[in-house]
Amino acid sequence: MTTNPKGTALITGASSGIGAIYADRLAHRGFDLILVARGQESLNRVARDITQATGRTITTVRADLGNKDDLRMIETMLRSDPSITMLVNNAGVGAVEPLLESDVEDMERMIALNVTALTRLVYAAAPSFVSRGRGTIINLASALAIAPELFNGVYGATKAYVLALTLSLHKELAGKHLQVQAVLPGAVATQFWEVAGGSLDHLPEHIVMRPDNTVDAALAGLDMGELVTLPSLPNAGDWEAYEAARQTLIPQLSRSEPASRYHTVALAS
Repeated sequence: MTTNPKGTALITGASSGIGAIYADRLAHRGFDLILVARGQESLNRVARDITQATGRTITTVRADLGNKDDLRMIETMLRSDPSITMLVNNAGVGAVEPLLESDVEDMERMIALNVTALTRLVYAAAPSFVSRGRGTIINLASALAIAPELFNGVYGATKAYVLALTLSLHKELAGKHLQVQAVLPGAVATQFWEVAGGSLDHLPEHIVMRPDNTVDAALAGLDMGELVTLPSLPNAGDWEAYEAARQTLIPQLSRSEPASRYHTVALAS
């Protein structure tokens, strides 16, 4: 049996949209695939089309990552299958309603998928990749990770978590032969909006990107070694300035004395 030098990419939420396009692009790059999603029929269709186009080995796994047993099954695969060299954490759900119109139970389910499931898969994949001496983790976040006030705040907070986790992984695992990337798309023309209770019809066309362009830009960013990829951002220097400002803040965030402006307010009162 010949071992694929590229290895296998495990992609969650792979039955449609961004996940299905990642599957197509990675197969064309030479990866074998494990496609994970809730809908077996859609998974089969994606796998069939990609197999015919590329001849890659593709395994489909029907799993609901909001279900603990299904999630543990995927964790076990990541820990035990030495062929897996890439994890694409794409599965997630969204919301567009403001807090006062949102159901907290729906928000909890969103956190379970966008945060808890993603975290557990990272915890399964990262040690395994480090022990094997190579691996890539791609975490799909959102531009709302840095602009959570634009739509539903809980959704934005889940994506801010994904960004923060990715930044931490990059620092903690430096030198361990593990590449990590957070992808922060803006609005993308997928079924996300309808599932989230919104509609693309309410958004100007000039801010909505096609999903294939989103994935192609994200993979180009991965090839460039970007830790954070913002497919829509025209000037990379804007992100660099944002990150430079954040780095300037970090040494000032924990000090033995309150800032002088708070002394002034305390004395005045």
